[in-house]
Amino acid sequence: MRPARALIDLQALRHNYQLAREVTGAKALAVIKADAYGHGAVRCAQALEADADGFAVACIEEALELRAAGIRAPVLLLEGFFEADELPLIVEHDLWCVVHSLWQLDAIEQAKLAKPIHVWLKLDTGMHRVGLHPSEYKTAYQRLQASGNVAKIVLMSHFARADELDCLRSVEQVAVFLAARDNLSADVSLRNSPAILGWPSVPSDWVRPGLMLYGASPFEEDQALAARLQPVMTLESKVICVRELPAGEPVGYGAKFVTPKPMRIGVVAMGYADGYPRHAPTGTPVLVAGQRSQLLGRISMDMLCIDLTDVPQAGLGSTVELWGKNILASEIAAKAETIPYQIFCNLKRVPRLYSGS
Repeated sequence: MRPARALIDLQALRHNYQLAREVTGAKALAVIKADAYGHGAVRCAQALEADADGFAVACIEEALELRAAGIRAPVLLLEGFFEADELPLIVEHDLWCVVHSLWQLDAIEQAKLAKPIHVWLKLDTGMHRVGLHPSEYKTAYQRLQASGNVAKIVLMSHFARADELDCLRSVEQVAVFLAARDNLSADVSLRNSPAILGWPSVPSDWVRPGLMLYGASPFEEDQALAARLQPVMTLESKVICVRELPAGEPVGYGAKFVTPKPMRIGVVAMGYADGYPRHAPTGTPVLVAGQRSQLLGRISMDMLCIDLTDVPQAGLGSTVELWGKNILASEIAAKAETIPYQIFCNLKRVPRLYSGS
């Protein structure tokens, strides 16, 4: 059996969720969209359900997967509904729903629902992705209240640059939000992972931990609270071949690496078809036989090469950590000029093995 696998530590997941609660004192929706950022939404939800105030997913398909698995906790649809005919399903499965556009508001007003739904009303405070314009916000709130189809409203927005701790954009967005929601009586949800960890003064009755749940920091620089996160996923495989090469020999496609001296090369069963980033360059760290080493040459679809020259204890069958508790996913992401969000979400083909449940 191919040795590539992702080890998922559910105890670390619970630790990270509790950290979000601890540092904010707020209720927390665990964001498990995109199959829990590649960690497995159902298993993560099952591990958190006893503690979590609820979950957040992108769309109704993801929510229905949780309901089919027996998850009964609140589930928020972060993109709301895409067609008005989803509203009966939202009622049937007791889902919470973001409203970010006037057409969604119109659909709720016109619907004949079996019972009122729980709405999170999203304001565009400057990210300019989705959300109501500040001039529309109070009227939208009043229309929802008057519709007879809404049981409770939470007021929300989303930060564009909260991961930049020296940037004032988040402060500006908070000011826009406070002005738009003035005199509206409802819970507030503003803080995503970087705002939970790095912006303690931002008001939030509900927080939405996403990346931090999985133990990766949203910041490029060191940050005290982010240092307390525990990595949840360890991506590992094994050395399946060892080559002894003299100086001057190319390694991998395109001869992008040529041995500068006699070297010992390990071939690992892991490639871009598993989700490992193809653009990770020579020098990207790995852990082999408990010692840090590095990638050599281009990543292939199913294999990659690592340097065993200074790791004499490593050989055929040695375990290689590609990222995890020793080699952080954020370090790999930086080397590959991407972000840990994408690193996790790109995981595929590799079986997930769970512990700590």
